[in-house]
Amino acid sequence: MKKGRLFLIPTVIANRNPGTIPDQVKGVIVNLDHFLVENIRTARRYLGSLQLGMNISSLRFDELTKHTSDQEIEMLMAPALEGKDLGVLSESGCPGVADPGSKAVNFAHRQGIKVVPLVGPSSILLALMASGFNGQKFRFHGYLPIDKDKLRTTLKELEKSSARSDQTEIFIEAPYRNNALLASILKFCDGQTQLCVARDITGEHESIQTLPIKQWRNKDIDLHKMPTVFLLSSLR
Repeated sequence: MKKGRLFLIPTVIANRNPGTIPDQVKGVIVNLDHFLVENIRTARRYLGSLQLGMNISSLRFDELTKHTSDQEIEMLMAPALEGKDLGVLSESGCPGVADPGSKAVNFAHRQGIKVVPLVGPSSILLALMASGFNGQKFRFHGYLPIDKDKLRTTLKELEKSSARSDQTEIFIEAPYRNNALLASILKFCDGQTQLCVARDITGEHESIQTLPIKQWRNKDIDLHKMPTVFLLSSLR
């Protein structure tokens, strides 16, 4: 039996800007009726916002989260083994990048299911593009420690790693903790270290700025509840 395909479908990273989704992606979506998603409610809302004329209530949505077990993945992916195409939707940006969709992708590769990544917005790559930092060597760390002592140690390690390898260090935080993280960066990092703060990329409050830490200390910027990507680059 011919196996189905697994389409990795990008989602908007700013809720008010569905125009960032290419027509190619929309053309794939209208031919799918089964999706693996992090949150069914927001997935329905996203597909509805694209205004593709789909009957959203007739679509099948199954949850795929960071808590989904390997056994559950096997059940979720069973339709693809039977020849049915599936779509994976991220909550924000591209599936599989800082996203549990990678679990489905890993299973697909092991089972010989074709994986089809689709072009769309990624806050991580867009921030890197706009930072002015090294785009040849970079690391994405996800979330840094919340504990102050561990955070200080981690930030110092990132500075050393960046300087040693001429490498861009990228990380994020839960939007409601952004201001606290920025305050820690400004407190613990060297004044010469370059920091890029990329806020609300593609949204109405978008702001992407790169400055030395010492200059950031004199600025007043509010990141509360704003999706933000932080990038560090240390001088040798």
